[in-house]
Amino acid sequence: MNMPSSGDPTNTLVLGIETSCDETAAAVVDGGGRVRSSVVATQHELHAEYGGVVPEIASRAHLEHLLPVIRRAVREAGITLSDLDAIAVGHRPGLIGALLVGTSGAKGLALALDIPLVGVDHVHAHLVAGLLESPPMTFPSLGLVVSGGHSSLYLVHDPISPILLGRTIDDAIGEAFDKVAAMLGLGHPGGPEVERLAASGDENAFDFPVANLGRDRIDFSFSGLKTAVLYATKGHPGRTPPTLDERRRADLAASFQSAAIKAVRRNLRRAFDQHPEVSGLLVGGGVSANQAVRAMLQTEAAARSIDLRLPPLEWCVDNGAMIAGLGVRRLAAGETDNLDLAPAATSRSSILPS
Repeated sequence: MNMPSSGDPTNTLVLGIETSCDETAAAVVDGGGRVRSSVVATQHELHAEYGGVVPEIASRAHLEHLLPVIRRAVREAGITLSDLDAIAVGHRPGLIGALLVGTSGAKGLALALDIPLVGVDHVHAHLVAGLLESPPMTFPSLGLVVSGGHSSLYLVHDPISPILLGRTIDDAIGEAFDKVAAMLGLGHPGGPEVERLAASGDENAFDFPVANLGRDRIDFSFSGLKTAVLYATKGHPGRTPPTLDERRRADLAASFQSAAIKAVRRNLRRAFDQHPEVSGLLVGGGVSANQAVRAMLQTEAAARSIDLRLPPLEWCVDNGAMIAGLGVRRLAAGETDNLDLAPAATSRSSILPS
């Protein structure tokens, strides 16, 4: 298998492939972290009528989209497949059928081109999104991933191997946004719709709970918040349901969003207190596109003079650039995978010893 040639690292070109859920994405990133191209094919219209992602439909759509997306990413990068030095692919976590499509395509390309295959953890890749096309960052830092499937905090000495500090014990924050959107009769994906509605509501109208799992724990829980919103929306069993007019819907959205952000802020503050050595904060995931979330993170980072790396909006959602970006780092560290690389539905983060 051919390995990248030595010399200027910016000459190294890695193709990243992402198919963990309902976005088929590919991107080319060079060894200096510059994004040469980034293409994403969404499936929102396919899943809208179901109010969420249907795994079988997602897998079939990936099969249809994968090769056209890869061809376009290579073309827009101004290169040919023969110019690539490695293929990076998100192989965990995610929908297993969707991951099979991406990993199979990546293996085929790596084999045909005789170049290295680099497996990438999708959640860890979100932490790299804010480092793309940015100055170097000083470590250690904290890492926060807030998305439809994940709410996780990390201690990051190196983006290749972040150490898990806390994660959700039930619903992820993005999943809670989607479920609240369904309760309020909003569209899919729900996060942007809840954010839009919340802008015209009163965040103090409802006193929704913020789960506290223990004074020192920094795990997340959003199921209680989601249930509280359900009762405020539909009413309690045996009681007359409230009138769900536009004002109440907006207030519910705003109050829910405020409570969800408070939960993230509290755990983030605890993580900062427990790890005063950190000098930065890496953030990624679809919920990091929420403007109220971004404002909270900017305020918290500024209060501690912390180097905050928020990805541009197009790299908050699932994308190939973050996969290629982490692939570049693994490749530079001499880490590659064999063609028996297996997709996995779950992540394998290291956990900080207690």
